Amino acid sequence: MTALSRRAFAAGALLAVPAFSGLRAAEAAPGAGWLSTAGMGEGFAAVSVDAAGEAEVDAPSAARLHGIEASPTAPLAVAVGRRPGKRAVAFRHDGGGSIATFEPGAGRVFSGHGRFTPDGRFFLTAEIEHAQDGDGRRTMGRGMLARREVAAGFAIRDEWPTYGDGPHDLMRSGNALVVANGGIEPNTPEARDADITGSTIALIDPLSGAQRGEGRLSADLSSLSLRHLARDGRGGTVVAAQELLNDGVARPLLFRIAADGAVTPFEAPDNAWRELRGYVGSVAYDASGRFVACASPRGGRVSVWQADGRYLGAVPLTDGCSLAMTYEAGAFIAASGYGEVVRIAVSDAGVAIVARHTGGPRFDNHMVRIG
Repeated sequence: MTALSRRAFAAGALLAVPAFSGLRAAEAAPGAGWLSTAGMGEGFAAVSVDAAGEAEVDAPSAARLHGIEASPTAPLAVAVGRRPGKRAVAFRHDGGGSIATFEPGAGRVFSGHGRFTPDGRFFLTAEIEHAQDGDGRRTMGRGMLARREVAAGFAIRDEWPTYGDGPHDLMRSGNALVVANGGIEPNTPEARDADITGSTIALIDPLSGAQRGEGRLSADLSSLSLRHLARDGRGGTVVAAQELLNDGVARPLLFRIAADGAVTPFEAPDNAWRELRGYVGSVAYDASGRFVACASPRGGRVSVWQADGRYLGAVPLTDGCSLAMTYEAGAFIAASGYGEVVRIAVSDAGVAIVARHTGGPRFDNHMVRIG
């Protein structure tokens, strides 16, 4: 996109922004758009969002859905139940509706996320074994990956460990499968009286399931749970975190993942971290890979960095969490639990909301671009 002036960004940050209009060629193409999950009336659904910001139900669901993923090879997508999820819904986003549902492996629950393999033949789900300790109290369970064959109704063909507890997100990036083992999840019964999550990053061979590398947080960041992943398509990967403690300390919530799994925090002023209120619900690169955005529904904002780690700024979005790249460089799309869909423009000068659509469903945590 053409670089915007600082004056244009200041104007775009105001509430009075234009409605979605002037569709980009890529967004107007057949099959283009985004997928998300949302609350609909008394239930839930996987929905499609078009370039005008309008949402249409693809697959109703009685249970709340979380992560959503589009197949790279067909008009097929899967929405996975929110942890502790018991069901995932496969559907066609070209109007074909639901085509299958499937459950986690025996004795496990879904973490909320899954990913297609690059050839679209398999779908991998992160699952958690719900163990109990000696007193019968729930503990965060060991992580497992289930490799499911799409053509066989998502039947499990292989199972691999995630090499950590409480896995949340997973993603193929470069030649490795990256798993964010969240450890103890903040704001759950397991988190009561805990101050260390035990969170890790695992790099796994996508063919054999063998561990290739691991990343751990430093002792001063051990209260963070590494949860959501994004990739730039060229081997660059980031992970966003959530805070276990409520101690007022400004800890970074966005990290770069190195080729060996090591994690390095992004930079931001302490106040910018505090404004996220210890919670990042989704993370995305833009189409160019130059910018990274994080959405915090608790902080009511979307914050943006350059991919090299330099903080650029934030825009307000009350209860906003759904977030994805668009089809153009320097732009994101985000949606909120109040039915707003916004387009966010980014340049090295800053960040601004430049278009807004209202009246949609109660958008939930995640959004993904089709194609």
